[in-house]
Amino acid sequence: MYGLTRGTATLLGAAVAGLLVWVAAQIDDGSTGGYWAVYGLIAGAGLVMALSQLLGGWTKGGLPKLSANVFLLAFVPTLIAAGWVIVGHQPHPNWFRNHVLSWSSDISILGIVRDLADHAAVLAFGIGLVFGFAFDTSGPGAYGPFGRRKRAVAIPAGGAAPPVRQDDNGSRTPEREPAQTG
Repeated sequence: MYGLTRGTATLLGAAVAGLLVWVAAQIDDGSTGGYWAVYGLIAGAGLVMALSQLLGGWTKGGLPKLSANVFLLAFVPTLIAAGWVIVGHQPHPNWFRNHVLSWSSDISILGIVRDLADHAAVLAFGIGLVFGFAFDTSGPGAYGPFGRRKRAVAIPAGGAAPPVRQDDNGSRTPEREPAQTG
C-alpha cells in the first residue's frame, strides 16, 4: 500500500508542479512584478514536489513537522545563494539588484552570478524543493504527534521486556504467554 500511495502522490505532485510551471510560462517576466510572479510559481512547483513525497509517506502515521537542522543548515544557505542570483537577475534596476551586483563585483563573484542568471528558474525550483525537504513526518514509534518523544514503556522489575511480534501491517504488539492448564 505504501508504494501505491507514494507513487500516486508523486504523480499528483508532478501534475500540480507542471501546472504551476505552465502558469509561470504564461506570465510576462519583463516587469519586476511579473519576474517575481514567475519565479515564485516555479519555487512553488519545487515545494509541491517535496510535499508530494511528504504526503506520500504519510502512511507512517505521524504529523508533519519542521526540522530545524534541515531548515538552518540546508534551506537558509540555499535561499541565500540561489536568491542572490535571482535578485541580481531582475529585469529592472532597483536598490536590491544594484547592491547584489555591486557586492558580487566587490567579492569577485559577479561572473558566476551572471553565468547562473540563465538558470534562475532551476535555482527557484531548488529553493522551493529544499524548503519542502525541511518537513518530515515521524512514525508512531518513538515520537508521538507533533514530534514529541513518547515516554518509554516500563519493564517489570527483575524481568525482561516481553517479546514483541510484528503483524502483517507493521504493528508491533507484545506477545502473550500461552494460558497454562492443569
